[in-house]
Formats: sequence, C-alpha cells, structure tokens
Amino acid sequence: MSVVLRFIGALALFLICLVTSLCVCAQQLQSLSDEQVQRLVQQAQATGMSVEQVEQTALSRGFSSADFDKIRQRVNQLKSTAPPSLSPMTGKNSLETNVVREAPAIPVLPEPVSTQSTVFGASLFTNTNLTFEPNLRIPTPRNYQLGPEDELIIDVYGNAQQTYHPKVSPEGSIRIENLGPIYVNGLTIEQAEQRIVNRLRTLYQDLNSAGSGIRAQVTLGSIRSIRVTLMGQVVRPGTYTLSSLASVFNALYAAGGPSPERGTFRAIKVYRGNRLIRTLDAYDFLLRADQKDNVRLADQDIIFVDHYTTRVELTGEVKQPGTYEVKPDETLQQVLTFAGGFTDRAYTATINLRRNTTTEQQLVTVSGNEITSFLPKPGDRYTVGTILDRVDNKVTIAGAVFRPGEFSLERNTSLKQLIKSAEGLREDAFLNQATIRRLRPNLEPELRSVDIGKLMRGEIPDIPLQRDDRVQIRAVSELQRERTVSIQGAVNKAGSFPFADSMTVANLIVLAGGFSEGAIASRIEIARRITTDTVGLPEGQTTSILTFAIDHNLRLNPADARFTLLPFDQVFVRMSPRYETQKSATIVGEVHFPGVYAIRTSADRITDLLVRAGMAKPDAYLPAARIVRKGENLSVDLRKILVNPADLGNLLVEDGDSIVIPRRAELVRIRGEVLNPAIVEYDPAKSFRDYIAEAGNFTGKAFRRKSYIVAANGKIRPTKSVLGIHRFPKPERGMEIVVPAVPPKEQSKTSSAERAALLGVIASSVAVVLTALRIFAN
Repeated sequence: MSVVLRFIGALALFLICLVTSLCVCAQQLQSLSDEQVQRLVQQAQATGMSVEQVEQTALSRGFSSADFDKIRQRVNQLKSTAPPSLSPMTGKNSLETNVVREAPAIPVLPEPVSTQSTVFGASLFTNTNLTFEPNLRIPTPRNYQLGPEDELIIDVYGNAQQTYHPKVSPEGSIRIENLGPIYVNGLTIEQAEQRIVNRLRTLYQDLNSAGSGIRAQVTLGSIRSIRVTLMGQVVRPGTYTLSSLASVFNALYAAGGPSPERGTFRAIKVYRGNRLIRTLDAYDFLLRADQKDNVRLADQDIIFVDHYTTRVELTGEVKQPGTYEVKPDETLQQVLTFAGGFTDRAYTATINLRRNTTTEQQLVTVSGNEITSFLPKPGDRYTVGTILDRVDNKVTIAGAVFRPGEFSLERNTSLKQLIKSAEGLREDAFLNQATIRRLRPNLEPELRSVDIGKLMRGEIPDIPLQRDDRVQIRAVSELQRERTVSIQGAVNKAGSFPFADSMTVANLIVLAGGFSEGAIASRIEIARRITTDTVGLPEGQTTSILTFAIDHNLRLNPADARFTLLPFDQVFVRMSPRYETQKSATIVGEVHFPGVYAIRTSADRITDLLVRAGMAKPDAYLPAARIVRKGENLSVDLRKILVNPADLGNLLVEDGDSIVIPRRAELVRIRGEVLNPAIVEYDPAKSFRDYIAEAGNFTGKAFRRKSYIVAANGKIRPTKSVLGIHRFPKPERGMEIVVPAVPPKEQSKTSSAERAALLGVIASSVAVVLTALRIFAN
C-alpha cells in the first residue's frame, strides 16, 4: 500500500507541473529524457492537489483520457528510479505543501534569495523551519464561509442514525437525498447548520428539539482550494493555489516574500473584489508577534507589494545591525527599537550619520537628545560607536600591599586612603621610597617619590591623588639581587641554594644531600667576597678563604658552630686523595685463569696481571699477544717483558684494557701485488721469497722494496734496501705478507713553454762558463 501511495504522490507532483504548463502536452512528454522528467517532478513539489483534481484540471485544459493514461504510464516507469527528494503526498487532501504556481506557464526554478540578507524581515520568508501552514487539526472556525468544493459532514444521531457527505457545488448549494438543493454559499458553519437542520426536519420530525431524541450536527470535512495572486515586488510573483484556510503570510511565504532589493515589508496590501480590505505591516509580527492584519484569504484575492519608500542602514553597537524600512512618521528612536536598542558598550552621546545629497554624501552628527525627534531619510547610514576603553575615575596601587588593584578615585582621594583601601602595607614593604606615576595635562608622564614610612607616621602631609595615578610600593626583596650560596665538591647534590639568615655550613650540606663517598670533612673551604672589611688582607686580594672541620655527623666544634654563611659564599668539600672508584682490566686467551681483574694500584703493569692470571699456557703464542685499549690494538713483545719486567714494553695497565694472548698460529696470509693472493701453512724453513713464490710471484706492478709483513701482534716489519739489494723481513707464525703496488708517476708540474725557457737558460749558462774557461786558459 505504501508503494502505491508513493507512486500516486510522485504522479501527482509530475502531472500538476505539466498541467500548469501551456507548452507541454502528452506527445511532447514522450520526447523528454528521464532526467528532464525527474527535474519537472522536483519543480512541482509545491503542490497540494489530489490526483483527482489533477485529472480534472488536465481534462479541462484539453487533455484526453488517453493522454492522461500515457502520462501515468511514463511516471510509472520512473517510480523505481525516482530520487528520494520526490516525497509523496500523504493523502487525498494533503496540505503539507499546498501551493500550485500558475504563472509563468513553464515551471522555472525559484529566484535565489540570500538567507544572509541584512534587510530586516527578509529572513522571515526564507526560513525553512517557518511555513505559516494552516493547522487542519483544529475545529473549523465558526466564521468560516462556505464555498464551492467544500465538503460538509452531516451527522444525524439519537433515535435515527444517518451520515451525509455533501459537497458544495459551483452554484453554491448542496444536495441531500430526498431534499431539494440547499444554498449555503457564503454562509458560516453556524448559519449553514441552521438552514440544513430546518430542511432536514421534513425528514426527521422535531429534529434538534427538546425531548425529541433525535439530533443533527454539521461539520466541515475536506476544505476547498482558493487561487490567490501575488503581484508587485515579490520574489516569485504569480497565481497560487492555496488552502481556503491560508492567510496572507502563508501566501507571501509561498511566493518567497517581498523582494529584499525592492519590496516593502511595511505596507503589504490585500485586495478583495477590487477593494482594499487590509494593509499588513510585517514588522508588527517580527517585533511584537502581532498578527491582527494576517487575515484569512478568499478566492481571487490579490496581494500587492509595492516598492519601499525609505530604508536606512544601522550598524555598530546595536543588538541587531541591518537595513530597516521606515514609515514617514517614524523617528530614529523607533529605528533603534527595531534593532533591539543599544548594546552595553554603545556610545550613546552621539550617532554618526552619512546622508545622501543630490551630489555627494554629507556627514551629520546626531546628538543623544535629538534621537527621539530625528526623522530618517532614504539612504541614511547610521553608525553607533563604542565607548572608550578607559575609566575616568580610576587610581591604581601595586606592589607590597595586601590587596593591589584598581580603586575608585572618589573614595580614595589621597594616598593614605588608597593604602587603607588596599588593606595596608605588607611587612616587607620598602618604606623609604614609593613612586606615583602621574600624567601631566599634555599626557606626558611624570614620577613623584614619596617616603611612605614618614607618610604613614604622619611626619609629612598626605598627598592628594588624581585620575589615572599609579602608585608603586616596592618590596625589600625587589630592591636586592637574589641572594644565594653555593657548594661544590664531594656532596651528593652540588649547586646553588637560596640564602637564608643564620644559615650554617651544616645547613648547606644537608640541602646538598649530605657528603658523597670519599669526602674529607676536615678540609672544608669557604670562599667569601671581600666587601668593606679589608683589615689584615694583602694588597690586591679580593677573596677571603676560610677553612674549618666538620665530622660526618655534621657536628661542628663550639667555635665553628657559631660561624654562619653570608650571601654569595662558595663552599668547597674536598675528596680523599686515595679515594677512587674501582678500575679493572681483562685477560683473555691462553692463560690459566682468564677473566676480569681489578687494578690494585696505579703502578700495576702487564706482568702483574699475568702473574695473577697464572701466566701463559704452554700452547700460548706470546709473539702474537696484544693489548686492546679504547678500541685500538697496542703491539707488545710479551716474551721480552716476561724475561725483563723492567723493559719499557711492560706498560701500565689502564681501566678497560683487554690483554689478548692467542694460541699458536699455523697459517700465513699473502695479499697485494702477487699473482695469486692466498693463505698458506707456516713452514720455518721457508724464506720470504718462498712464500711469494707460493702466491705466484710478484706482479708487474709490485713495489718490491716496499713489501712488508704484519706480525701476529700487529707490529710492522718492512723490507730493507741497500744499493738496490732488497733484504726482506724474516717470516713468522701468523704473519701477513703485504706487497703494495708501484704508485703512478706524478705528471710534470711545468708546461712545455716553461721547460723550453729553462733549457735556454741552462744553455746560456754553459756558454758563459765555457767562454770563461777559454779566457783563463789563454
């Protein structure tokens, strides 16, 4: 059933759009695309006619029943694809949207109206939440006048039961079975009920009489539609089909209201029978919710919206800035009332006005006294300013008082009264001097100094204050540099601490978290600045050093207990000379007890740790022993230092050292400029050249005299050359033979021209020498 209702609703919307167009016919419908049909349906959403009314209207416009069936079939084809925005009618007499636009003939989209218009009243007719739809669920108004198409419900009850549903004919009468026509056109419900009951008494004797037992009641069923024309300066002028209960606002809303650019909101005229029956002022409803002129419309009524006469613009500090329409007798005060009046920060002494003249604009200042009588003119632009952000009776007090802030000058005309209002001076107030910052008549500032101590004691006269005076009373701490004492050395939390009177060294050590491990309490020094007392001090000395002792329980001897610190003292707690954190070294490899060993003294050497590690095992290869210190390898001759511990190679052990003693090596590595770099077994009978031969001998790029070996302990042994004879190093276990390449020859750094010039100089020099030799020979 719901599907059928949705189809009927969509069909009704579509058909009404076609019927109201004089240029669309059933044949043209077949040439329209689905999208065009859907657009027409969307544009017809403002209808409230039933399907039967649509069909009657179509037949009256020249459509045949076959044409109407074709239209119905086309809409039926689109019902499954209709967009959700095409909402169905809710019933035969639905008035949810009860407007049919009859002019212009071809449906057009509504003229866009900005909802943000500043014209006061324009938003009333663009608000989607406000439609002025008549309420059909209330009893029929007793003054409602019947007309054609109205349906009546006549209930007869009591000893007889009967219900009639007659409809008022175009001639204005109703027909009841077995009775002649009853004329009710133009009658109210009460009048029509009396006439109908009188005629029904011919069928029901003593109807509605006392004691008869039979009664009748007449009510209104479905109501008729009326046509109203809106003309003039409205957003969408034309003829609209409305509910017979529709009012002027209902019709204006359907037409988009008066045009914000041209139409009047203050004199909307309603004509009936070519006679003006009411003039509506929308401001009555907007400002006072008064609907006395929002009359119910009748068929063929005309609503005319003329051009506005006077509009003014109101901006600035009013509650609702905007453009307002003004009647000829209304004043600026009434315009301000339209805008809700002034805001809390409005400057009400004057209002600025820009008024148009015949040639230019004119600036006018309207005083506050003229507002009630000042008459606006077309195009006036009023601006309400903001009050100044200043206080004309303010004095300020800040600093060492219990309640600093701003105070009224009238109640604090003198400095003493102001201090009293601020709850008096704080205990740390600096009484010798306070300052009053005051503005001169030319607004240049000046400072005045006051001895607050003498003022409060009455030794000097009180000082009168002026507007905007600022009194500043400093605290003693503000006039002093922040006083601190510091402690460094063997304490847990070294640093600076705020100074306090009567602070002792023990107090400062407690603030620093106590002594750290290794502290010597008997050697505490205090460095103190020399200020005024320089008796007994050498010339040029700027710091005094004080030394005393304290035990670890922070107890001072009686003499030192009376010693207190001064601001900016520096305390130094010394560390024990023999106190150090433990240090260690590691021995790994071929020793009997490898592992980590603590370094007992700063004089521990490699041999000392080897003795503690049980010395090297029999298969240890001592020539390959080395020390790893901070990520670098140190080459040592372990065999030599074990034979002679006093040897310079017996290095001191440092924290983190790692002594590595590998096993006996059996391989030799050969790399560099040889034909086949390789790793071969060690043979004590082989010479250096023998190992080179095992690698395929030297390449053509080999730099033979620069060949060298890297011993197992990391030491480098180079080739020695004397008169072109190369003496290669002796092979060892675990060594690595390296043959570098001959470096490329450097290109001459002199050009060919420079070389030619140099040869010329040499030739000249030789010629001179030969000439000299001939001379001496003769």
